[in-house]
Amino acid sequence: MKNKLTLGFWEYIARVVLRNRKTILVFIGIITILLATQWKYIHFTYSEANLLPDDHEINKEYNAFLKEFGEEGNLIVIGSKNQQLFTPKVFAAWTKLMEDLKKQPEVDLVVSVDDIKKLQKNDSLETFELKPFFDPKKVGDAQYLKQTQTELFTKTPFYEGLLFNKKDKTIRSAIYLDKKIVNTPQRKEFIINYFIPKVEAFEKATDIDLRVSGMPYIRTLNAKSILGEISLFIGAALFITSFIFFFFFRSHRATLISVLIVIIGVMWTFGFIGLFGYEITILTGLIPSLVIVIGIPNCIFLTNKYQQEYSNHGNKAKALQRVITRVGTATLMTNLTTAAGFATFMITNSELLKEFGLVAAVNIVALFVLCLIIIPIYYSYQPVPKAKHLEHLNRNYTLKFMEWIERTVKYNRRYVYAVAILLFFVSIFGALQIKTSGSLTEDMPKNTDFFRDIVFFEKEFDGVMPLEITIDTKRKKGVMKLSTLKKMDELQKTIEEIPELSKPISIVNLVKYSKQAFYNGNPEYYDLPTSQEQAFILNYAKNSTKNTQKDIMKSYVSKDGSVARITTFMKDIGTGNMEIVENKLLKKINVIFPPDRYKVTLTGKALVFEKGTKYLLDNLVSSLLFAIFLISMLMVFMFRSFKMVVVSLIPNLLPLMITAGLMGYFGIPLKPSTILVFSIAFGLSVDDTIHFLAQYRQELKNHNWKIKKSVFATLKEAGVSMFYTSVVLFSGFSVFLLSSFGGTVALGGLIAVTLMFGMLSNLMLLPCLVLTLNKSLANEQEFHEPKIDILDNKYEDEENEK
Repeated sequence: MKNKLTLGFWEYIARVVLRNRKTILVFIGIITILLATQWKYIHFTYSEANLLPDDHEINKEYNAFLKEFGEEGNLIVIGSKNQQLFTPKVFAAWTKLMEDLKKQPEVDLVVSVDDIKKLQKNDSLETFELKPFFDPKKVGDAQYLKQTQTELFTKTPFYEGLLFNKKDKTIRSAIYLDKKIVNTPQRKEFIINYFIPKVEAFEKATDIDLRVSGMPYIRTLNAKSILGEISLFIGAALFITSFIFFFFFRSHRATLISVLIVIIGVMWTFGFIGLFGYEITILTGLIPSLVIVIGIPNCIFLTNKYQQEYSNHGNKAKALQRVITRVGTATLMTNLTTAAGFATFMITNSELLKEFGLVAAVNIVALFVLCLIIIPIYYSYQPVPKAKHLEHLNRNYTLKFMEWIERTVKYNRRYVYAVAILLFFVSIFGALQIKTSGSLTEDMPKNTDFFRDIVFFEKEFDGVMPLEITIDTKRKKGVMKLSTLKKMDELQKTIEEIPELSKPISIVNLVKYSKQAFYNGNPEYYDLPTSQEQAFILNYAKNSTKNTQKDIMKSYVSKDGSVARITTFMKDIGTGNMEIVENKLLKKINVIFPPDRYKVTLTGKALVFEKGTKYLLDNLVSSLLFAIFLISMLMVFMFRSFKMVVVSLIPNLLPLMITAGLMGYFGIPLKPSTILVFSIAFGLSVDDTIHFLAQYRQELKNHNWKIKKSVFATLKEAGVSMFYTSVVLFSGFSVFLLSSFGGTVALGGLIAVTLMFGMLSNLMLLPCLVLTLNKSLANEQEFHEPKIDILDNKYEDEENEK
């Protein structure tokens, strides 16, 4: 198999490419058109990324909850601390806003202070009746509104934490969307085209700033920000990489064809996403930019090789042929290792990462084929390079940089080792300080209004992320037994004592309100009924709801009355603190609810995300180890030398350790967005190693196995390309620093830093290791390739005749 990737194989590829130029270009055009037809199937994801596999126990429990109680992420809240809300003009505008929202088919229910009800008992019917809290005929009276506001804050503990914050007098309304549209495009259309304009119109008319939050709202605006950044990244990556390419080569034609190749690569990327039936997510949205950043270095390496060859012998045909034959294996292997860095995400059980890994790996390999084919074909139609196009090969700053590298390797090898060892141990100390983190909002753009609104509601109402607790009594109508209600009440008091959680809502609240209503609305009686009161108070409650289609209890009690639901909201405190809160709750639950009589389950979006983040981190560590193993196997395949694999891994693992150390020192936590860095950066960094060692193998033959001459000849031949491609990769990944998402910034910045250290490590530490271990690494058997003369093919003869 290995022999097929030697000169004979690449000679054959070169002949096929250069003899069938027009046919191949037409074929590429047809593929591009066919993939473009798949763009119509692309759309942004409307559902939340589930980091857990479908068969995970946490997912099963969450799906069981959704089946029983329905979608829990359908709540949007609107709030304000402005006391002008309780003035006639503003209150009328607020009422109209809520009435307009109620009329929309996308809205299932609106609970607002302007339309809240209070329970009043009807002794003659032995039932509770819902009466308007605000008399519509009196809301034009400022004094009445003031008095009713005071009554709301002092006499309705049922609504405290749900609709108002008693301490700061903050008001909010709860808008429950139709559960069927929460994960559909209809949600986005409603929020963007109707809901937001309505809120803005109210703000303009009343000069009152409203705060808006809730998962449907957050997800919609978050998705809008992501889509806006995709085009920003593509444009920025294309500009900066093409600018650097032109700066190095000073050729408009070379720059133009390189840009054209990566644009085709981007078109193919979107085509593959549509072909595979995938959605645009925060990860797959980065792939077009990655294609540009990874594609331009391919173009640099091949263009530089062509110009080097032409500069050496002045034969255009031979130079074009050698672009493929001399660097075919090395370029293939570098792209395979890069693809492998992404492909290892496919071994995780996360659909989000599987899709990202597959699409990225397929497009990186496809991009390699495009570069290897189009660049030789393009230059075959172009005039020979002019002297000004070859000046970069001897440009002063690159020569000085490479001369400094050579002097360091030749005379200061011990210092290179000393610095490397020092950096390694300093980095280990820093890496030990890394903390694990992960939250729904920490990577969201901090400079947006919707993020500031999240912070507002966390402060005023203790969070926006739902945490659900279900209590299965294992018997019909077991929830409404007084003993169960008391146990639930005890658990709710524990929840209220945890500062990271909001005031809980359950059937207990309604039963307490029923007792208050039974005692004529006296807030002192907002409590569970005694055993003596239970019979007649609960009888009032049953009579008030038995003919009501929308039973207020059904959202918090299962149909057969066996399962109760407690809803609380959690601050975005990160996975570590979330686990502490979970343990506190479980400890209390195990005391209150005997496991043999009750089954208590913690679920909800907050908990699913926390478990998913932890699960994903464990899987990504495994994928990193698998990436190192897989790339090591590719190195074994290429060099057939275990020693060479060890030598090639050291210069690439050191940058990863340095990056981990920097994360520890600068307090950058280990989370899904940052742990992705290591597999991707390792796959990219090892490219320089392959280029160096592949060139070193050729130079050993050219210099009769003289080690030192071969090493320094390798630095001269491959060093410039390694420097150019590393600069492009460093600059290309730096465009992600433009993102407003913390995770994307961390991903781009850390990969860029890792690649910078990787370049220096491969240009300095790798040659030092080869020189130190020269005798064992210069074994001709380990670098054996069959000697194949350059064949005079038809294309070369035609070019020479011209």
